[in-house]
Amino acid sequence: MFRSIIEAVAYHGKNTPEKICVVDETKALTYREFWIHINDIAEKLKKLGIQQQDKVAVECTQNADFLICGLACHLMGAVFVPLEKNVAKERAAEIIEVTEAKCFICRGDYEVPVTCVKEKEFFESCSATPEKRIELPKEDNVAEILYSTGTTGKAKGIVITHKNNVAVAENIVYGTQMPKNNVELVPMPLSHSHALRTCYANLLNGSTMIITDGVMRVKKIFELMENYGVNAFDLSPSAANVLVKIAKKKLQEYSKQIAFIEIGSAALEEGLKEELCELFPDSRLYNFYGSTEAGRSCILDFNQEKGKQGCIGKPTKNAKFIITNQNREEIQSNKENPGLVAVSGSMNMKEYLKAEELTKQTMQNGFIYTSDLGYIDEMGYVYILGRMDDVINYNGIKIAPEEIESIVREYPGVTDCACVPVKDDMGGQAPKVFVSVENTEDFDTSLLLKYLSERMEVNKLPRKAEIIDKIPRASNGKILRRELKEDI
Repeated sequence: MFRSIIEAVAYHGKNTPEKICVVDETKALTYREFWIHINDIAEKLKKLGIQQQDKVAVECTQNADFLICGLACHLMGAVFVPLEKNVAKERAAEIIEVTEAKCFICRGDYEVPVTCVKEKEFFESCSATPEKRIELPKEDNVAEILYSTGTTGKAKGIVITHKNNVAVAENIVYGTQMPKNNVELVPMPLSHSHALRTCYANLLNGSTMIITDGVMRVKKIFELMENYGVNAFDLSPSAANVLVKIAKKKLQEYSKQIAFIEIGSAALEEGLKEELCELFPDSRLYNFYGSTEAGRSCILDFNQEKGKQGCIGKPTKNAKFIITNQNREEIQSNKENPGLVAVSGSMNMKEYLKAEELTKQTMQNGFIYTSDLGYIDEMGYVYILGRMDDVINYNGIKIAPEEIESIVREYPGVTDCACVPVKDDMGGQAPKVFVSVENTEDFDTSLLLKYLSERMEVNKLPRKAEIIDKIPRASNGKILRRELKEDI
């Protein structure tokens, strides 16, 4: 129906003008107000000299203004380049240089070779005048350039069209069975593709978003839930874990109010799944699989589909999955014969910015090829064993590190863990477990290994366990296994 997210906003601004669109910690805007503010900021960008397909870098402010600024870029045909809150100066300078951004809207002080506009001043003078007639963008036009939060290597710019954004939003709306009266709490960083796309899904659907800056301010979260009737959550595994730990009893009081929770951006541990199922027995609990390149392409309601360890569900509305060998030839896969996961669909990115060879390596014949090892069962469910580089190959047996980690986390005294391969004379590779624990003096790793031997197949049993202070993780919660491998 819609060719872009901004077209959906224009439609809802006209047809449901008084409905609450977005709430942050200082204001609530109706769809009409939201649309007017977008038009006003689009006019301001024009006065700065921004033209169609110019890039506009914007530091995340984790509020409605950030979304308004991004959608104003969409409205006038410019390209939105979101950067994380308090982005490092070197990273900001690198991205601005590579994208050739014409201006940088930010909170902090940055030394970059483009016009810097302070966000507060930019929004304070909003006149909120009625919109002018403007041509909406075409679906194949570039909408934004997204950067993942990787910690090593050069930043990759992922080029996303308006068509891509609509397709991802549809994957979310149809996948979650999102109702029109959806009121979704989004505490995750809006500069990250996961949260940004959740907002786009609600805008496509004509629903309501409640934006907060993380989950630590629990009192504020429950105040917003009470005032606006929040009936859905969007969380990362780490945010869900924190919320469960610090507000479990309070969450139980609202369990009947929550229709669904969607979780993504990192692997979801089995133990956390069980806790959420216990807390929200009547809610739909969705685990999304996807990437910035191929957003929200697979979904599983783990409250309904229990016991499917390693399963990421079935393809979403616009996605198709195949399993290939290393020559990228489609194979008939199963648990004993896994291969590499590839996904096609209208949500797939256009390309990597200024990286023709990398684009060719990643995209062929309409598919994005991943390094995830997995298989598809006879019912059409997709299973992921882990990253090809992370999967442990012991005598031809593929061992997923997440499978071992889920059991290790259940052992008393373990606060976090990670599993990586080590060289093994007999099998080529064998699992090794790193654990962080509550009390290092009282923790006996030999007892942990004995515990694992009683719960695992012999071929999958870790050969070693080592205590470390902290498991290295990225900002989105993903384990940085490379660092552990380098230490070995």
